[in-house]
Amino acid sequence: MNTQIPSHDDTKTKATDQSLCPLCWTPFQRVGRQKYCSANCRKTAWARTHTTPHAIAPIPAQGQRRDNTIYQCSECDQRYLGTQWCPDCNQPANRIGLGGSCPNCEEPVALTDLLDTIKETRMR
Repeated sequence: MNTQIPSHDDTKTKATDQSLCPLCWTPFQRVGRQKYCSANCRKTAWARTHTTPHAIAPIPAQGQRRDNTIYQCSECDQRYLGTQWCPDCNQPANRIGLGGSCPNCEEPVALTDLLDTIKETRMR
């Protein structure tokens, strides 16, 4: 008579011991090959490993940043995208920061302006 336990029988080969969920660190009684404490944790872990990360817009290389930088004239307060010199006042303009043209009004908008707007709306 063969008394060996078959290797494919999880109820006989896997011990039921106390484990910690690798996602939420909740202790649970492990059954078979169970790795997570609940179906919710198992699905969340699967989603985290199988979703594609959001594409992050790369910051331009050092030599190409001027084209994406907002400058503002200290005399007339006019803003320019990629132009360091105010043609109206014939004065150098101050760098505000990285930015681009507004898609609605085509005016130069700095990223710091947008981030300040987001902070103000969250504080309300």
